[in-house]
Amino acid sequence: MSTTIAVTGRAEERVEPELGAVSLAVASNGPVRDRVLGGVGEAHERLLAEIRELDAAGALESWSAGQLRVWSHRPWNAEGRQLPLVHEASADLEVVFRDLDALGAWVGPTSSAPDVTVNGVDWRLTDATRSRMQEAAQRAAVADAVRKASVYAEALGLGTPTPVELADHGMLQAQPIPRAHKAVAMRAMAMDAAGGSPAPEFAPAKLVIEASVDARFTAG
Repeated sequence: MSTTIAVTGRAEERVEPELGAVSLAVASNGPVRDRVLGGVGEAHERLLAEIRELDAAGALESWSAGQLRVWSHRPWNAEGRQLPLVHEASADLEVVFRDLDALGAWVGPTSSAPDVTVNGVDWRLTDATRSRMQEAAQRAAVADAVRKASVYAEALGLGTPTPVELADHGMLQAQPIPRAHKAVAMRAMAMDAAGGSPAPEFAPAKLVIEASVDARFTAG
């Protein structure tokens, strides 16, 4: 009579980030609409000129810039009185660097510029590297499941276990309504350069790509 052995295999791969996506916002507010719009527009155009130079030099993977938005509102004070009209303008940008040294050199001065806020850096991999590392993690997770099943079988005095089911983690559990599970997840360290002194260089942590699988084996 065979014995069923159910295990979860887990693995992770660590890899240095290849890309750094810098998220920025150019924004200002004040009582004079033209002055607010002019200041934000100048800062926006200055950033775009710098970004185009970086792109031409081959430092960037991609970049995008949102439209300049302008709106007005009348705030209220603590006493419930409506205050004079306030005008606001803002625009968002994302710059994805492939040259991480250039990223560090650019973010420092940029974060201290008037009307500019650096929201953070999202460390990423290229699509090709992410796919390759995900596959490596998945293979290692399956190998971990096989190893665990072999340990249990040996402890029970059984023969070599034979796989009968394999699925992404959670998919073998009987549930009234199946839930979505991700076999692979990636965590990235995000560095906020908006507050405090800008760092002259970045040393991002390695990205971690994880995989988990559930498996059932039989051994007799």
